[in-house]
Amino acid sequence: MSKLYLFLTVLGIAIPFGAFIPWLVNNGLDFTALFYAAVINPISIFAWLDVLVAALALLIFIAVDGKRNKVKYRWLAILGTLSIGVSFGFPLYLYLKEKQYLDLKKA
Repeated sequence: MSKLYLFLTVLGIAIPFGAFIPWLVNNGLDFTALFYAAVINPISIFAWLDVLVAALALLIFIAVDGKRNKVKYRWLAILGTLSIGVSFGFPLYLYLKEKQYLDLKKA
C-alpha cells in the first residue's frame, strides 16, 4: 500500500499543478484574476467550499491521528495540505503512516 500512497502523492501534486501552471504562465501572479477565476460561478464556489471543508477535516485528522499514532513527519502532510492541497496532503499522510507501520513491523 505504501507504494500506492506514494504514487497518489505524486499524482496529487502533478495533476493540480498541470492545470495551474498553464494558467500561471498566461496570467502571471495576478491574484485578483486568480480569485475571480476561482469564484466565477456558483459551481466553482461550491467546489472551493467543498475543498475547504475537506482540508479542514483533513488537518484535524492529521493532527489528532498523527499524535495518537506518533506518526513521524506528520507536519509535512499538514504543510503539503496548506500549500498544495488535499490531493497531496492526504495521500502523503497515509504514506507516512503506512511507512511507519511497515518499519515497526520489520523491527
